[in-house]
Amino acid sequence: MTTKAMGPLAGFRWLMKGINMGRHNPKAVFGGAALILVAALLPTLITMPIQFTLQPGVTGQMLIFAFSIIASMLLLPLVGGYLGLIHASESGRAARATDVFVPYRNGSWLPLVGLGLVLMVAYVLAMVAIAAVAGMDFFSWYMQLMLSAQDGAADPALLDEMPGGLGAALALGFVLWLFLSGVYAISMGQLAIGGRGVLASLGDGFVGGIKNLLPLLVLSLAGLVAVLLFALAMGLLFALVGMLSTMVGSWLLLVIGIPVYIVVLLVTYVVVFGVMYGMWRDVCGGGSVPDAPAEAVTA
Repeated sequence: MTTKAMGPLAGFRWLMKGINMGRHNPKAVFGGAALILVAALLPTLITMPIQFTLQPGVTGQMLIFAFSIIASMLLLPLVGGYLGLIHASESGRAARATDVFVPYRNGSWLPLVGLGLVLMVAYVLAMVAIAAVAGMDFFSWYMQLMLSAQDGAADPALLDEMPGGLGAALALGFVLWLFLSGVYAISMGQLAIGGRGVLASLGDGFVGGIKNLLPLLVLSLAGLVAVLLFALAMGLLFALVGMLSTMVGSWLLLVIGIPVYIVVLLVTYVVVFGVMYGMWRDVCGGGSVPDAPAEAVTA
């Protein structure tokens, strides 16, 4: 299966695809996203009390990190199932929220986890490439900055002593982030919907990512504008709620803030996965890929 190079405006189209996602079957699309959101929060509910109450040492922190990695890998089959759910919904076929668990039901979860492990190696190699360009001083500075920020605020002295390779590291990191985002979306779509194997899906993802760097750049810029506008709207909303809470009571912030926060997370999941699906459909799917059965998430 060949990958296509799309025009620059395809990035804007992918964003619109994500924003409009769910119009055909909102119950299944938003219900599936809610199930993934709950599954993604469960590991945090386990590790957060340990971090804040027991304050584990270095060994404990490493165990928590390993647990988080394993949990994230086990969540990848849900992503594959959700892409299959979106494909069924967009193709006009029956879909249910619980279709996100299809990979675990039909045994295709293992290739999705395998794909995630290989992509993790790619991310590590990307970090090594950034280190080679920026120098190890950058990573030493970055780790010190992150450690100081854990106490509430970053050390001002560290902010005044930024390493010389910071600009090159940021530029390379941005390009690699664009490229690997495309690789992830395309390869996951190929494995979950396109019927490709792990290595073939990765190959399609890398080739498709290289071919579509320009629309990925447009997508990132359009997404940034959308996020800024959304943040402005949310800021105005909470400013209004804050003024009302001074008259009614601070409980109003919790009553309105928590549901809004959950809705924002839910909509974000739907938009992000909708963008992934739109990218895969344009770059690899097109009209040549037959509609897969609702439970077809093959290796």
